[in-house]
Amino acid sequence: MKKIIVSGVLGLLIILLTVKYGRRNTVKMATTTSVENSGLLDVLIPAFEKDTGIRIHAVACGTGKALKHAENGDVDIVLSHAPVMEKKFIERGFGVNRTEILWNDFILAGTEDTVKTFNNFKSVSQVFAKIAEDKLLFVSRGDNSGTHVKEMGIWSKAGIAPQGKWYMETGQGMGATLTIADEKRGCCLVDRGTFISFKSKIGLVSVFEDTVNLKNIYSVMMVNPARHPHVKRAEAEVFIEWISSGNGRKKAAEFKKNGKILFEPL
Repeated sequence: MKKIIVSGVLGLLIILLTVKYGRRNTVKMATTTSVENSGLLDVLIPAFEKDTGIRIHAVACGTGKALKHAENGDVDIVLSHAPVMEKKFIERGFGVNRTEILWNDFILAGTEDTVKTFNNFKSVSQVFAKIAEDKLLFVSRGDNSGTHVKEMGIWSKAGIAPQGKWYMETGQGMGATLTIADEKRGCCLVDRGTFISFKSKIGLVSVFEDTVNLKNIYSVMMVNPARHPHVKRAEAEVFIEWISSGNGRKKAAEFKKNGKILFEPL
């Protein structure tokens, strides 16, 4: 019954907004390069526009930059994957209606030669400690993104402040960083969605996985209209409902690359 009511409310909002604005209304969304690189945006945006008549203009960047865009009122919605940063953003009063929508996990990518090196390790922090000990090349995004924040948390748990010639920061997005790691034959922490999408373009393989401790949660939230009155609240709410419980959730759950599901709905 609850799903029927939610669906009915969403449908009514869509009808009202379509009548009022037609296809000229545009919602601005800041999202992560991992969402873009996976190809999910190419599925979600056309489907949302078709279902609602509301256009989406997406800006892909690291989560840190995405939240900065939101703080400045440059966007209406944020779709990101850094729970700690997102919750602090909410606490500071810049975001509302945070909803966890999807998850996958991070994996450590590396050369086939390094697979045996990590075979007997139980935790990712042990793996990172071994990388530092052996000075194996590690390629980091270094951009305050959700992936970078996760990586730095692992280094911290391992008691290591990564620095030196073996540690390389790209300052770029996930796809670019993974490509550089492949070219340099180094290790790289990467979200599974991007890794699967790029698998045919690179020679790196998955050298360590831990679904529990490397879980990667994606959330959507609206920029607080109380902070930025120009935020398109009604349209943002339609998107949040659509992606969390409507056709968007279904589209994301069915999305595949190379025959594999990239995201699981929450």
